[in-house]
Amino acid sequence: MGNNSGRKNNFVMQAGILASAGIISRIIGLLYRSPLTEVIGELGLGYYQAAYGFYTIVLLISSYSIPSAISKVIAQKLALREYRNAHRIFLCSMAYVLVVGGIASLFLFFGAGIFVEEAAIPVLRTFAPTIFVYGILGVLRGYFQAHKSMAQTSVSQILEQISNAVVSIGAAYLLINSFMGGMEMPADTAGQVKRATYGAVGSAMGTGVGVLAALLFMAGIYGLNRRIIQRRIRNDRHRHMDSYGEILRTITAVVTPFILSTAVYNLSGTVNNAVYTKILPSLKELDSVELYSNWGIFSGQALTISNIPIAFASAMAAAMIPSVAQLMASKDIGGARQKIGVAVKTTMLISIPCAVGLLVLARPVTYLLFPRSEEVVSLASRLLMTLSLSVVFYALSTLNSSILQGLGRVNIPIVNAFIALVLQTAVALGLLFYTELDLYSMAVANTVYSGAMCILNQISVRKAVGYRQEVLKTFVIPFAASLFMGAFAWAVYEGLLMMTGSMRISVIPAILAGACVYFAMLIILRGVTEKELRGFPKGHLLVRAAKKCRLMR
Repeated sequence: MGNNSGRKNNFVMQAGILASAGIISRIIGLLYRSPLTEVIGELGLGYYQAAYGFYTIVLLISSYSIPSAISKVIAQKLALREYRNAHRIFLCSMAYVLVVGGIASLFLFFGAGIFVEEAAIPVLRTFAPTIFVYGILGVLRGYFQAHKSMAQTSVSQILEQISNAVVSIGAAYLLINSFMGGMEMPADTAGQVKRATYGAVGSAMGTGVGVLAALLFMAGIYGLNRRIIQRRIRNDRHRHMDSYGEILRTITAVVTPFILSTAVYNLSGTVNNAVYTKILPSLKELDSVELYSNWGIFSGQALTISNIPIAFASAMAAAMIPSVAQLMASKDIGGARQKIGVAVKTTMLISIPCAVGLLVLARPVTYLLFPRSEEVVSLASRLLMTLSLSVVFYALSTLNSSILQGLGRVNIPIVNAFIALVLQTAVALGLLFYTELDLYSMAVANTVYSGAMCILNQISVRKAVGYRQEVLKTFVIPFAASLFMGAFAWAVYEGLLMMTGSMRISVIPAILAGACVYFAMLIILRGVTEKELRGFPKGHLLVRAAKKCRLMR
């Protein structure tokens, strides 16, 4: 937990560790979604996603922003070596989430009928206790992130997702089998709805067990570090000690804008869900079961796949907040600008090729992860293609939101998110009611939202610290390299498909070949230097590979 370690001061390295865990977690999440969908069906997935959207909003308002907010406040104290005050903030934060998380859990449980239709009420109530548990987990994660140590959070994320996957499938199967007398799909609509509800409840139980498993792990890690923490507190020579009243006011002042920003930023999905499943059927005569099944395809498959690359941006954002907060506390504006530039470039190096790859290989990737019927795969893959550009927009807007929070401009992302939300909703309503795009309207609206957030946040960061992002190596060269990558990956895939006739067998080599081409073109076009490569996790291996292939001297 020492702050002096060069490795831990390398925020790109720490972001890479967190990103790796995030990507692994999302891959696990994708891998279990396919068997889960087999168990609960598209309708069950639709009920789950509808309840999950409102659970997420309450979680965002109560607990989700805690790790980022707490890491920022504690990081400022650690920069001044005020270890006693840092630990008092930790204790006060724990009391804060116990109260707020408990109230939020009770509100969601007893108010579930306000948010979702009757069939999804048990699902939303199953989510309720998870909010209380997540608050405690969030404080522990934020405490270690403030020390620029992302390994603990990374392992807990993977453990959370594994537990979630196992319990979700197992609980869904057991509930359906026990209460429906078997796994067969009923012929009547009422039976189908009942079966879907039991399946969705089982999946929601998995989410809660996953968070609980992560909490037990983080609590164990804190216990192992307790002696080091206490020794630092004893050796702290600062005489001034913040009162718990001062700390609580500070936490409230920092957490509230974080909560509002994150809530508004993530309100996009919930608003889209409400527009499609509530407003649309009220104005058009549409079948509720079909609507929720379609929403399950969009939100549970296409949107889930598009969110995988954004894991790196989220990790970079988590690493940025304590780093920028410490630099600003030390009044090192130049250092903050340099960190921002590196973070933006690194994020674009990852997100741009991912967006192109999802556009080119949308169909085989969807089939690989969700081997459903031809009709479902076709719809999900076309939706994924429509969403591909949003990967870049979301990555940059997520990063810039955290940069603004680290700079202390916590209200700006709230305003930007609200403007983007209004624009998105107008586009969604207009396309749904005046065109025949149906689900594609939601994909377009999602892209409009992320694009507006991206532009507004980028302008705000530029004004906040007076920095200008280098364009050629950050955007142009990665995009050019990605075009070569996309063309090559598509050619490899089509060639293998003609020989094997299997999308599953063909897509993996195509992805690997495309990644190699992108890496080579990035170096040939001089989009990345040896020093920058070494800053990545296992960067020395990348440099060695580049030199062995004579791409780098």
